Amino acid sequence: MAQKTKGLYGGVRSFISALCCPKCGKEYDHLKIQHICECGGPLLAVYDMPQAGKHLSPELLKERPPNLWRYRELLPVLDAANIVSLGEGFTPLTPLPRLEERYGFGSLYLKDEGVIPTGTFKARGAAVGISKAKELGVRHIAMPTNGNAGAAWAAYAARAEIEAHIVMPEAAPLITRTECAAAGAKVLMVKGLISDCGKIIARAIASRGWYDASTLKEPYRIEGKKTMGYEIAEQLGWKIPDVIAYPTGGGVGIIGIYKALCEMRTLGWIGEKFPRLVAVQAEGCAPIVRAFEKNAGKSEFFPDSKTVAFGINVPKAFGDFLVLDGLYKTAGTAVSVTDGEIIESLKELASAEGEFVCPEGAAAFAGIKKLRAQNWIRADESVVLLNTGAGIKYPHTLNFDIPFCSLDGNI
Repeated sequence: MAQKTKGLYGGVRSFISALCCPKCGKEYDHLKIQHICECGGPLLAVYDMPQAGKHLSPELLKERPPNLWRYRELLPVLDAANIVSLGEGFTPLTPLPRLEERYGFGSLYLKDEGVIPTGTFKARGAAVGISKAKELGVRHIAMPTNGNAGAAWAAYAARAEIEAHIVMPEAAPLITRTECAAAGAKVLMVKGLISDCGKIIARAIASRGWYDASTLKEPYRIEGKKTMGYEIAEQLGWKIPDVIAYPTGGGVGIIGIYKALCEMRTLGWIGEKFPRLVAVQAEGCAPIVRAFEKNAGKSEFFPDSKTVAFGINVPKAFGDFLVLDGLYKTAGTAVSVTDGEIIESLKELASAEGEFVCPEGAAAFAGIKKLRAQNWIRADESVVLLNTGAGIKYPHTLNFDIPFCSLDGNI
């Protein structure tokens, strides 16, 4: 695999120049293992954009394989031999004509992340995060997870021969627990929430010296996630939509898309106008929505959180201030939906368009329906809805009373 990857990308260099804290502005050496800033903020990858622009263009992208590594100059891995790939990226952007007409959208698209390795968008962050960890000589990673991130990082860690240590809440879906264990990860369950898992991981990292792969506590997961933003623009012919709606828990996806928009504007690939970003949360766990309604710069811990969309059950996101910043700077919004609205939207996407999405993706659809009804999304506007995972990973979300037919019966 390394030789094949090197053949595809060996002549392409990364233009990463530093890691920078968005809170205090301090820069760090990207050639060394880094986690968070001394001020407590996350670190974001910075690139030499003028040089990257000289080597990469929308025209050149047409010649490249359909995966996220097509944006190699703007990803952090220096040596192509370190790329750990299972074929992730360049997921379909599918029109939803029936639902577009039903609710009066100008145009409506679904970006389906359920078709990539491990069945969720988490594969993007894992691919880039594990590749960079391999390049830095990491042998053990550790992380808390609600399920899908752990499954993705466990799979890519196995591919890279890195040992993964994963702690999950007891309510994590059985299928993702099984994925982690099958990939050889060391998995532990906790009677609590992901925030409780995070505390356990923090203690283990402090005592054992493992690489912290928690959300935004390593700088490279977001770099994989940002490729969703590049793909949306490229798939729409570099004409950005009016609205991008994203189901938001830890928020790395929406942070990454905003980062991609900023980078593409700097490169001159898109104009000055950004799409309005929408963070959709469940009413049972809506810290970002509460903060946005108060025009706050960060969220507060959301007590007793619970939702059928388990992947967005994050009571306090480490990067909440970055999510909110992206919403404010794009004139976006945050909206919450009930579990009932999520289930109905899940059924509607499947029955109207044949798209069996995850509960989190259904939450995003429920959110844009609400915003369309309020005319926050206007009738002439284009909307991209992100589905973050495959519906088949959640076999118990929907229950149907399906009748039997006798062997000699007629239908």
